[in-house]
Amino acid sequence: METVASKAALGAALAASRARRERIALVPTMGALHEGHLALVDAARRCASRVVMSIFVNPLQFAPHEDFAAYPRTLDRDAALARDRGVDILFTPSVAEMYPAAARVAVTPVRRDDGSALDARWEGAARPGHFAGVLTVVAKLLHLASPDVALFGRKDLQQVTLIRAMARDLDFPVEIVTVPTVRAPDGLALSSRNAYLSAAERAQALAIPRALRAMHRAWTADGRADAGRVTEIGRAVLAEEPAVAVEYLGVADADTLEPIATVAEGAVAMIAARVGRTRLIDNIVFERAEAPGPDPRMNR
Repeated sequence: METVASKAALGAALAASRARRERIALVPTMGALHEGHLALVDAARRCASRVVMSIFVNPLQFAPHEDFAAYPRTLDRDAALARDRGVDILFTPSVAEMYPAAARVAVTPVRRDDGSALDARWEGAARPGHFAGVLTVVAKLLHLASPDVALFGRKDLQQVTLIRAMARDLDFPVEIVTVPTVRAPDGLALSSRNAYLSAAERAQALAIPRALRAMHRAWTADGRADAGRVTEIGRAVLAEEPAVAVEYLGVADADTLEPIATVAEGAVAMIAARVGRTRLIDNIVFERAEAPGPDPRMNR
């Protein structure tokens, strides 16, 4: 594995691959790698001959009161994991390398005349400006690496929906691939922020996948299609664990992310909640084969 920290070095590292017309995959991350990130590498290796991973804690997507300074940074460990999993090029730029001067231009979602936008609700409402930071850094990484394919995890569903729209609307010549959420054996979606949870908080956080399972079961097994009623079922499960403070929970159209009244195949349930000081997000797609339970990939 080759590790590079500058944009120029990244370009040089990829030059030979481009000359050989090799298919290049990009896996953007903020580090603190876990099995979810490594599943992206696995998927990348299946669809490309060269895999680039970026590790960059992007300050633009953190609000002043959020955990930018405290966000886990474990570069040596991350590099070893990336190397062992088959990453070919690890790009680890500094903030100064990515943003050498005061930013004057950012990528922002379009807000329509009726007020709708892909960032108008859910994480976008809870974290104003967050997605402008995400889209800006992803646009830069796509420009710098010029990959054929870029891979993102479905746990950050709104993020990948926005990135897919950006690539389409701004004509990035890249395929955006979404990889299913990887879960721990107990069902909790893997996240770098899980490291903040105490043992007790970790047990309390399991109410989140339990609520999603209950919502999914209400649709598949019980035939409930009223989105309001399905959401109430999820909230009832969460209410059994008072330590989980729900920020939002609802059912939305997977393409527009607007709330819907009737649950149908492909709709999504989205949740954000705090357990202690840790903020967690998760989601489920209403598919007949979907259920946010233990992930067999975690048992290998």
